[in-house]
Amino acid sequence: MIGTRPLLGLLDRYLLREAAQVFLAIVLVLVLILASLMFLRTLEEVNLGGLGVDVVFRYLSLQIQRDISSLLPPAFFLAILVTLARFARDSELIAMQACGVGPPRLYRTFLLLAVPVAFVTGWVALDLKPHAAAGIQQIRLQQKEQAAQIAGLQAGRFYVEEQGKVVVYIGEIDQHKLLGDVFVLDRRGEKTRLVVSDSGRHRIEESTGDHLVTLTRGHRFDGQAGSGAYLIGDFERYEIRLADAGSAPHAFNKRATIPTPELMQSDELADRVELEHRLAAPLSILTLAVLAIPLVDPSPRQRTTGRMLLALLAYFSFFNLQRLAESWMAAGATPAWLGSLWYQLAILVFVHFMLLPENFWFKRLGRRLWGDRHGRIKPS
Repeated sequence: MIGTRPLLGLLDRYLLREAAQVFLAIVLVLVLILASLMFLRTLEEVNLGGLGVDVVFRYLSLQIQRDISSLLPPAFFLAILVTLARFARDSELIAMQACGVGPPRLYRTFLLLAVPVAFVTGWVALDLKPHAAAGIQQIRLQQKEQAAQIAGLQAGRFYVEEQGKVVVYIGEIDQHKLLGDVFVLDRRGEKTRLVVSDSGRHRIEESTGDHLVTLTRGHRFDGQAGSGAYLIGDFERYEIRLADAGSAPHAFNKRATIPTPELMQSDELADRVELEHRLAAPLSILTLAVLAIPLVDPSPRQRTTGRMLLALLAYFSFFNLQRLAESWMAAGATPAWLGSLWYQLAILVFVHFMLLPENFWFKRLGRRLWGDRHGRIKPS
């Protein structure tokens, strides 16, 4: 009875296990670093009143969900490099080549790991990331009024606006943003206006971030100081606008919250840039897997300084070119048919071209051509 050959041999499973362990370890470290930095930044916003304590952990988890797709491609690239470098240091790659395991086998094995990682990265970038961005924007919008109230309007304080032309005093502010004992001195017109009220309401205008103070059932005094000509009246409703003098409003990228199916149906250039930005993450997993394998020399006796420098150059060029390609496409500097994903193929071709002189088949072809050219005997 002839047995069927397994899809993955013992060597393949060994390579996949080692690479997967290194990849998970790198992802864990990067997520911990990212979470620590975001947690410190979130605590700073809580301290400044820009974020409520009750939403800290939800806000932090949404930030991690939004940014995790950007961590997976570099983590996978580093995992392949570290795994192959360890094999080369222990002479395992030389032993594999002696047993007939060459680069094609390594490409096949690591691509078997890259494909499921690319699918997971694609799900995170195309589905989870826009939902997380929408959740972050919703929290920001909900907390903006409360943050502005804490950082901009507080009970028992005088507020001077527009170079002293407007002075506002608010005696009380409750949790429902209801105001009490409000005093307003407005000198912006030809006449000085003095407004007092026992009650009112405060809200933030989302488009501008300005404070809108609406007073109800108060008294109004119009006139000039030192003059007896005053106009005294009562009002049912009076509204005053105060420019936002607090922290700069957060700029929300609305396209980051658009679901991917809607981006695919849109014909706008900015929507296409956002769509290709999301597609770049899963495609980067496959590109970086093919890119990382030739960057490690299998022989531990060879000097690897050149390849390590090339690996660093490829790493930084890859992600910097991604930002440039997206910026050029959004600005119309590159044709629409080219898109913004061309940089992946460009870096791949560049690295393999730089490593071409060290390729075995290239060396063999060179020796044949060199031998044919200089080994011929001239006829007498």
